[in-house]
Amino acid sequence: MTLNDFDLVLFGGSGDLAMRKLLPALYARDVAKDLPPQSRIICVARHAWDQQQFIDSVNATSKPHIKPGALNAKAWDKFCQRIVYVAFDGTDAASYQPLVDVLRPEPALTRVFYLATPPHLFAQICHNLAARGLATSNSRVVLEKPLGRDLASAKQINAEVGEVFAESQIYRIDHYLGKETVQNLLALRFGNILFEPLWRREWISDVQITIAEEIGVGNRMGYYDTSGALRDMLQNHLLQLLCIVAMEPPTSIAPDAVRDEKLQVLRSLKKFTPTTLAQNVVRGQYRAGYVKGEAVASYRDEQEVGQHSRTETYVALKAEIDSWRWAGVPFYLRTGKRMTDSLAEIVVRFKSIPHSIFTQPVGSFAPNCLVIRLQPDEGLRMNLMAKTPGDGMRLKPAELELDFRESFKTPRMEAYERLLLDILRGQLTLFMRGDELEAAWEWVEPILDYWEQQESTPLPYAAGSWGPAAASALIGRDGLQWREEALPED
Repeated sequence: MTLNDFDLVLFGGSGDLAMRKLLPALYARDVAKDLPPQSRIICVARHAWDQQQFIDSVNATSKPHIKPGALNAKAWDKFCQRIVYVAFDGTDAASYQPLVDVLRPEPALTRVFYLATPPHLFAQICHNLAARGLATSNSRVVLEKPLGRDLASAKQINAEVGEVFAESQIYRIDHYLGKETVQNLLALRFGNILFEPLWRREWISDVQITIAEEIGVGNRMGYYDTSGALRDMLQNHLLQLLCIVAMEPPTSIAPDAVRDEKLQVLRSLKKFTPTTLAQNVVRGQYRAGYVKGEAVASYRDEQEVGQHSRTETYVALKAEIDSWRWAGVPFYLRTGKRMTDSLAEIVVRFKSIPHSIFTQPVGSFAPNCLVIRLQPDEGLRMNLMAKTPGDGMRLKPAELELDFRESFKTPRMEAYERLLLDILRGQLTLFMRGDELEAAWEWVEPILDYWEQQESTPLPYAAGSWGPAAASALIGRDGLQWREEALPED
């Protein structure tokens, strides 16, 4: 689809997200000739720089994040000519004149306001745009996470931004939904007949969704220590993946058709009680250990963290969906920092065979599993039982694998590349709707309240491990194992 001419205004244009992710993604799409020739990227920040000083900063900070082999000096210089730097304070409506002067007034021009800023600035910037007549009917606004700290703050963001922009103009971005494998999960479920008859409680034993990181908090400590893993990862990324796995078939791929079904999943999640919270939610914080052979400090010894911090760096929980399709099927979600490995994957485990016709007992058969790997290597794996070569009828696990790099030779887009193109096209399918956001917070908030009321301290786990022992006990009570425990060779 050909893009219309646009002005993309990037608030927080000198920040980490803009430099590491957004500008490299836009460069990649420019090289691919997706961006109209006259379209511009207007970067807004408070630094009293002139145009050349900002471009120098882009060269020093953003350029190193271009994919290896993708950097072309001529193409980079051409891309930088799209960039316009405007220095002003986005929280002060009186200072917006430089932006008024630089924006083109053409009625058909698409205007995108990308707010890569702290969320407490969202409403103020939106109202300032409206006050200066910059928020037109042809404008779009992009909101980066975190979208609130709880249900009340999420509702406030939705209401205040909604005073300026219609819901159809608001793009709440979750970069996990832009990953190729997430798109292929939709294709797998709704483009093939093979799995649909099996995609239900009668045949599926359990679902595991894991987002694990080797890294620590890095330069995000100021935000992370007041947020923690539940707010940072589970409330958004993990729940969005759960929705795509569990949603009913939408009537089409149209934005609201898909988002209506995701919303129904969130509303069908069984609410936690104090008893089920104590049993089914594990909260952890990493201590000193070794990641890939390198010694790393405890979370509490990280810069800016106190020795009494109760911020969780790990969460595992068991969720259940009260619906005809999923009643009784446990969904295990976990995320953590300073883990054994960096990976993001969804494991759909099918039930065991009811009877063995072979000399091997049923218990020796590994259940069939569909493994959807989001990172680092995107692809699909199907674990099956197969006969070993030679005489006799001996079965052992084998894998069917679809590696996207090998199967599709076309260059892959990074998540932000795809999502930025969808924003510019006006395609909302991969972005959260306001009621989705509020439903997710409504389900998560009792966990936060319980931790606060109990003044609970996260369980320690060694950096370089797979988390607290209580997480293994959580899934072990159901006679199951996390995938890396069941398949240590992976």
